[in-house]
Amino acid sequence: MGLGWAAKSIWLPRLRQHPAFAVASVVDPNPAARAEIPQDRAGTRLLDDVAELSRAGTDLAVVAVPNHLHSTVACRLLRMGIPVFLEKPVCLNSAEAEQLAAAERAGGTVLLAGSAARYRADVTALRRVVRQDLGELRHVELSWVRARGVPDAGGWFTQRQFAGGGALVDLGWHLLDTVGPILGPVGFDQAVGTVSDDFVNDRSSQAAWREDAPKDAGSDGDVEDTARGFLVTEDGVSVAIRASWASHEPYDVTRIRVDGSAGSATLTCTFGFSPNRRKGSSLVRVRDGVETEVPLPEEEIGAEYLQQLDELPGLLADPASQGRTVDEVRRTIAVIERIYRSARRARIGARSTRAARPVPYSTLLNTEDHHA
Repeated sequence: MGLGWAAKSIWLPRLRQHPAFAVASVVDPNPAARAEIPQDRAGTRLLDDVAELSRAGTDLAVVAVPNHLHSTVACRLLRMGIPVFLEKPVCLNSAEAEQLAAAERAGGTVLLAGSAARYRADVTALRRVVRQDLGELRHVELSWVRARGVPDAGGWFTQRQFAGGGALVDLGWHLLDTVGPILGPVGFDQAVGTVSDDFVNDRSSQAAWREDAPKDAGSDGDVEDTARGFLVTEDGVSVAIRASWASHEPYDVTRIRVDGSAGSATLTCTFGFSPNRRKGSSLVRVRDGVETEVPLPEEEIGAEYLQQLDELPGLLADPASQGRTVDEVRRTIAVIERIYRSARRARIGARSTRAARPVPYSTLLNTEDHHA
């Protein structure tokens, strides 16, 4: 479902490459987009609406439409009894999460999430170190900082009404997806955050590697290019998160650090497909002042997406899969909503402070009684 960048660059090539899948149908209302899809030996049908699909002829629907349509399209399919593999962000708010839960139950089928970062070999190795070597968890730091990587600048990706948010919804979803298996099914007692938009309308900060068509100069985005948050779980583990589409850094870097009672571990790598990356991944464990480099297997860029496809048949066949994704999604979107609410309050507070026009510090110095 949907023939944008994610479908054409990530999912279609890998589905056609994978021995467990055959692409039976491609659905997009845009005839020009459908015309770009080459036929293959599976005899892929080119359709313009999901209503043309049947449960009997569809084992799984991969939904990669623009963000604001994720819940709408997925709910239609789920209610038809068709299992859905939904690209991130799975939903844009908690209300949509509940709509997806209701549609999954009504259709008697399963919703799965297309966030592949947890399937990376280096992230898997980090989880193993955390489980075996770090003792009780104390703190987690998550960051994905791009040097330049605003997606589809001036297009729907940078329009809040269509995207639901900026870097936090996009990159932050991946980061929260990786921390979920580390922390387990916990809630957060505290959540604060801030956002900024220094780069989102700077065309030199666009993600050139995506080859998005240039947009009109007047098509300004209204989402953040950077979000920072600080969370505390119900059992006292703190989590710091930063997601940046663009920055002053020379390279795109993803870093996950986990501190425990018995040691710490830091994974440094680059998520995603940007070529502006440091080579390879490194995982360093520290105990009692001694650093140890943990060996990591070499992986091609994007290998995590094939790894996730490997898992899908088993998840589809497992009755316990129903409801599991929605439970994780509820926790993820609740954190994102709370960070955004905190950021909005901070901005409103800042505007109120500026409007009050406080007396300059120099004036205070001149009017103070220095003999007191």
